[in-house]
Amino acid sequence: MDFLPQGGIFAMLGSASIVVKVVLCLLAGMSLWSWTIIFWKLISLGKARSLVLKGNQIMEDADSLSSGLTAINKTKSSPLNRIGAAAVKEYRILEKSAVSPSHKRRLIKDTLRRILRQRVSSEMKRLSTSLSFLATCANGAPFIGLFGTVWGIMNSFHAIGTAKSAALSAVAPGISEALVATAIGLVVAIPATISYNFFLGVLGGIETEMVNFAGVFLNRVEREVSWVEPASKHGGDSEDDSSAEV
Repeated sequence: MDFLPQGGIFAMLGSASIVVKVVLCLLAGMSLWSWTIIFWKLISLGKARSLVLKGNQIMEDADSLSSGLTAINKTKSSPLNRIGAAAVKEYRILEKSAVSPSHKRRLIKDTLRRILRQRVSSEMKRLSTSLSFLATCANGAPFIGLFGTVWGIMNSFHAIGTAKSAALSAVAPGISEALVATAIGLVVAIPATISYNFFLGVLGGIETEMVNFAGVFLNRVEREVSWVEPASKHGGDSEDDSSAEV
């Protein structure tokens, strides 16, 4: 391209205005950070998805809630381990409450449902960390590049007025460097958009599996815990409380 400075695109960018250089540096930083997030999320979300699927299968195949949680607990980094541990902690606190079994049953079910929902939300928030930056790159990078383009074209028109010439050789360098800013903005935005949508799909699948785990947990509590009056201190005919170990 005859209108490019000698040395190619790097020489052209080197001769760009300070505003265009700042825009290009900003886009380069956004690109570097977005690719770091992309590779990090590919690893972390892939691992989380694998652990959640494995944990759900373990819980479905387990003979009891206690044995299922014990098996899941062997993988400390599993989201299901943290969800189950929070629910078990809350269950043990409520189990000691001095209320009637009928009221305790409703209290435990409602409270476990809330704590499981909260923990699933907390895990989703943790797993979705930094995705907002990808969304920012996807939406903002093209406009940042466009700003650099507009600024470069403004300089080109100023050069026309100064040189009093509309020859291509007078305006082409400025327009070229300006268009590069738009191109780099798109280079930043396209991978960010694709990866952001991909990760949203992965997160949706992980959330579904965690909600399924919460449902299995509640169902097993309903089936395996006995809700009977504890025996009185003076020895009555009441049946001992035989709540399942969780």
